[in-house]
Amino acid sequence: MSDLIRRVTFDRLTTKKKYPDFNSGDTIGIYVKVKEGEKERIQLFQGVVIKIQGSGPSRSFTVRKVASGVGVERSFPLLSPIIDRIELISRGKVRRSRLFYLRGLKGRSARLESEQYAGTAEEVAATAALAIENGTVDAAKPPKVKKDKKAKAAKKA
Repeated sequence: MSDLIRRVTFDRLTTKKKYPDFNSGDTIGIYVKVKEGEKERIQLFQGVVIKIQGSGPSRSFTVRKVASGVGVERSFPLLSPIIDRIELISRGKVRRSRLFYLRGLKGRSARLESEQYAGTAEEVAATAALAIENGTVDAAKPPKVKKDKKAKAAKKA
């Protein structure tokens, strides 16, 4: 059995897909291949990474989400053939590598402080260039920035 696992892992290494770099606390979407009878479809499993363990080809990670008020955790080997693709949705600001304390939290207290992930610098530049080409954004005018009320009050004083 271990030879079969080793062979499948080696095949996945040679045809390695490019996944985004993610850490504990990040919200990711994993597109999982689900086989029902003879049909196969892709299902999104979106949640917070609560742990990453191992290194190299045997690395695995656990993702937690709350569905219908029930916490669901699922572990995935990084090079698993059931993973179609992984998307990084937001980066969480955490100071630990294992976030098991999230299991005991409910509602808003279970949320992590996060930063929206817009993509790599190249992806952001390509999106901005495309928006300028389409005319949805004017390159000559910088976007308007809303000022804080506190900043206005401090400026008047």
